[in-house]
Amino acid sequence: MERTVADVTSDRAVVFGGPSPEHDVSVLTGLQAARALDARCLYWTKTGEWYEVDPRLEASAFVEGVPRGATQVQLLFGSGFTSNARSFGRPRPLGVEVAVVCCHGGPGEDGTLQAALDLAGVPYTGPTVAGAALGMDKLAFRDVVAAAGLPTLPRAHLDRTTSDVGFGPPYIVKPRFGGSSIGIVANVADLQTAVALVDANHHLRAGAVIEPYRADLFDLQVAVRSWPELVLSAIERPLRTPRAGGAAGEPDILGYADKYVGGEGMASAPRELPAAIDSRLEQTLRDAASSVARLCSVRGVTRVDFLSDGRELYVNEVNTIPGSLARYLWIDPAVPFRTLLSDMVAEALARPSHHYTVEGADGTVLKGAASIAAKLA
Repeated sequence: MERTVADVTSDRAVVFGGPSPEHDVSVLTGLQAARALDARCLYWTKTGEWYEVDPRLEASAFVEGVPRGATQVQLLFGSGFTSNARSFGRPRPLGVEVAVVCCHGGPGEDGTLQAALDLAGVPYTGPTVAGAALGMDKLAFRDVVAAAGLPTLPRAHLDRTTSDVGFGPPYIVKPRFGGSSIGIVANVADLQTAVALVDANHHLRAGAVIEPYRADLFDLQVAVRSWPELVLSAIERPLRTPRAGGAAGEPDILGYADKYVGGEGMASAPRELPAAIDSRLEQTLRDAASSVARLCSVRGVTRVDFLSDGRELYVNEVNTIPGSLARYLWIDPAVPFRTLLSDMVAEALARPSHHYTVEGADGTVLKGAASIAAKLA
């Protein structure tokens, strides 16, 4: 029987899109989630407007921007998502009780959207403001992980004044704030060239990091779900596309095309799943991923990315809102996508993302304060 718009669960809304380089991937993730959850769709445009759209739409409907038939809505502090229609002079609430956040990169994953939803009073899935900000900041994340004693590669801040980073070439240069595969330049021969990239690559201008480029390392990834308890997925080894002009057999970095060009987000990317690694390395990875989850106070589904040569393991990054919400990794244990989403919704409602308090603000300081003029003097 064909579904209609009326079949969706009206109090749940999948949020996707946003002003981010990963806008298109977010559309794919959002439409997948909306179909699986029978939820409403709230589309965040590249220019920051909000629209409610038909959850039955295909990805092609978003190629030119806002699809036909979309209805503009607003996200208001204290009121949540509202329609443009007014009731008794006030915005009319849409009745969204929980938002399933499927925004990748940019303000959808760096804590900006999370802060707006907190202030608007809308419970949401995925990372908190602090968790999102930490996951998006590659330099801060690496320092937190290293301070916890987990193995990582060296990583340093890079700008036009950098003259020494404490380790030698070749290098890989990444945006400090951004998704896991946008704007990365690998196998940079010297520091002078790396510094020049900061101005040449617009993805690096908001901040850049530099680390050793190791052609012998390959990627390993595992998803972590936090509700109803902390559970790890099967481990995957994503497969890379050889770099044009590279030496025979030389692996390239795992790039944007490797992950997303197949058409279904990360779900269509080539991979070895489960990864063929020895039991010792697997256990080390699982222990490290659990530690990262606790350090970052993960919510929802997170993907932790590692680098390895088959013997040693290095924590690389954490992706707090992974492509396709990492649904393809849940083969052992097997978790249906709808269950994954339903548990995320349950967590959003049961485990609040923020804990504001006015304890201590009882007026005592104000009562005993001198005049403002006296303080300025």
